[in-house]
Amino acid sequence: MIIAGIYSFNNGKQTVEQKYPQLYREVQDIIKEVDANKCKTKISKEKTMPGKMLYNPRELNRCFKNKFKEKKWTSHKEICLYSSQYYTEIYKNKGKNKSNDTINAYREMDFIKEKLGIEIQLGKYAFMVYNVCAKMTIFNKLGIIDTGIEIVPIKELAKEMSTGVSYFEQFVWDLEHRGVANIDIPVLILGIN
Repeated sequence: MIIAGIYSFNNGKQTVEQKYPQLYREVQDIIKEVDANKCKTKISKEKTMPGKMLYNPRELNRCFKNKFKEKKWTSHKEICLYSSQYYTEIYKNKGKNKSNDTINAYREMDFIKEKLGIEIQLGKYAFMVYNVCAKMTIFNKLGIIDTGIEIVPIKELAKEMSTGVSYFEQFVWDLEHRGVANIDIPVLILGIN
């Protein structure tokens, strides 16, 4: 695969290049090493493209995961302990709620090395925004990361995936029009093809 687009959110590119130059080179190498052609295995059942061979996001994610693991990147799960203090009295009195009922509740960063967090998003648009504007901010506040990289498909690649997959160009447009908030961390957005 190639890096086809680069967007610096809140000085993300400058921060990554300054603080993590060798890790950035690793990320670039990993992207180059992923052979997307091996992941074009999904036969479309969608009305707009029946029978068309598409890139399989799960297989692409697996390829990325294997490459990052080879270079000793690790994922990080943060367990969520939910509070019942905000339930209404009516709900509490029903007796159906369980305080701190957190069956498998967690947030996860795809890959971390040092304090650089990586998210690969080959899915729906809302997850791209969530990763950069919420999850990375939370992991920063917890002291786990200080900078992020979000890897997303460009439109050309997204057109060869299932419908509804978002893409770099759309994501950049929204971030530019949203602007940077005082809680945002530096994030480098890489559009891949």
